Amino acid sequence: MRGATRVLFERELSMAWGGGGGPLLACGFFACLTAILPLAAGGDPATLKPVAAGVAWLALALASLLSLERLFERDLEDGALDLLAGGHLSLEAVFILKALGQWVAVGLPLALTAPVAALALGQSPSLLVLTAVSAAIGGLGFAFTGALGAALALGAKRGGLLIAVVVLPLFIPPVVFGSGALIRAAEGDSPLPALALLAAYVLFAAVIAPFAGAAAVRNALD
Repeated sequence: MRGATRVLFERELSMAWGGGGGPLLACGFFACLTAILPLAAGGDPATLKPVAAGVAWLALALASLLSLERLFERDLEDGALDLLAGGHLSLEAVFILKALGQWVAVGLPLALTAPVAALALGQSPSLLVLTAVSAAIGGLGFAFTGALGAALALGAKRGGLLIAVVVLPLFIPPVVFGSGALIRAAEGDSPLPALALLAAYVLFAAVIAPFAGAAAVRNALD
């Protein structure tokens, strides 16, 4: 069982890095999106600084969508999903490993990119560590809810669009809580209440999403 878990997790990481750029594509999109806004807004620091946290988190959420479409679809196409469904691990465990693989391969690189992007938008350098930490926590929530969207869209003709429709509303709480933590810290208040809400969202997603996602996968295989 432990060996199967390790093999599947390593497979997910390998496929994430090898499938069309993976984290490099997401980080590139994130960087481009945050670079466009200062150009569109005129580059005035007084204009950018109040919205830096919100824009950085919005860009983070959009970048997290890029690699979701193939998360389950590629396994359905080559028959690997049938083998996983009949293997030693439950589909819930498979879902968790896929979500964790998505987080390690895409979420953590995005979390390392987030401070640089936020700094480019005019955020205070003193908030760089908090930006990275909150982005890493929120990225885990994005990974679980994003994997749920990918499972629900499994087999659909326009899966990428369906994933965006399903997932974007679920991304609203972490964007609000994550940017709220940065705003509170910038104003001299404690960011802990917002971070606690962000962690609670991630915990809720980690508990609920595997069961709902596994049910969606079973429905697609039937």
